[in-house]
Amino acid sequence: MRPDVILTEAEREKALTNPSDALVKMLAGMEGTLALVGAGGKMGPTLAVLAARGVEASGSKLKIIAISRFSDPIQKKWLNERNISTVSADLLDDAQVGGLPDADYVVSLAGRKFGTSLDPSETWAVNCLVSAAVCRRYRNANIVALSTGNVYPTVDVGSGGSREDDPLVATGEYSAAAIGRERMLQFFANHHGVRVSIVRLNYAVDMLYGVLVDIGRKVLEREIINLEMGYLNCIWQADANEAVLRLLPHAQSPASIFNLSGPMLSVKKIALQMGEYLGVGPRFSGVENKSALLTNSSRLNHLLGEPATDISTVIRWTAHWILNNGRSLGKPTKFEVSDGKY
Repeated sequence: MRPDVILTEAEREKALTNPSDALVKMLAGMEGTLALVGAGGKMGPTLAVLAARGVEASGSKLKIIAISRFSDPIQKKWLNERNISTVSADLLDDAQVGGLPDADYVVSLAGRKFGTSLDPSETWAVNCLVSAAVCRRYRNANIVALSTGNVYPTVDVGSGGSREDDPLVATGEYSAAAIGRERMLQFFANHHGVRVSIVRLNYAVDMLYGVLVDIGRKVLEREIINLEMGYLNCIWQADANEAVLRLLPHAQSPASIFNLSGPMLSVKKIALQMGEYLGVGPRFSGVENKSALLTNSSRLNHLLGEPATDISTVIRWTAHWILNNGRSLGKPTKFEVSDGKY
């Protein structure tokens, strides 16, 4: 049963790491080691705990290892406190990658988006070289690799969103590097038989960050919300993490590709709903363009089922979290960006 509101860190953690029956059933049939590479970011810690709770509930002996530079030591401490084994490694260092523990299953979370305008070379290195290194090190594993919906161009809002077979179009350095990451993954899948599933995610949301937090804080602080990028997709982070884990058996050569997100949403309607909970009328400028960055996740939904958490519920959770001065990562998503510059 889902809570009406989430006000504490403990309640948030529970909501983000409670495994579904489908995930528990899948994990029951798995053994060996699951490595979560690049696990020190926004999704990795709760993904690790979700997997661990699923393993415990299933009775599986699957071992879970979280691998990252852990530039934020708090993330490593948080994982260790929940009995998650951690390995600190620089994924751009070949020697350190070569020394990583063996694994039968891998989730590759490593990637870089923000700061690209300042140093595009680092974005290319993290997104492309790390992906190649993961494929070399774990060439015999099933690999699920996170990508982004930014590999697509904007599309007509009546189109239903970009599909996996649509052409990829770079709109800036970040999206170009993201396409490069996918090409590296596909190269190893096509030419070396590495089993890969590429997941184009946009956008995962949590009360600490994401497009709903961005919109909610703009409403509360009476900032003007630009409606030109008037539509978007998003998905509750727990549902995104569930899907990533459940795709592990579906990695293959050539690589399988899936969009991962929720339904198309109106930025204006999100802001108005936030305003009702926050007691503040939102302020707008501009009008909605006829196109937006949108993806269609019907292929994945047909395989795994629709995301379990309705976005209206997440909007309510986020609004109450903001209203009660809940913690924020302070990392805006820049969802309104249309020129590809991050």
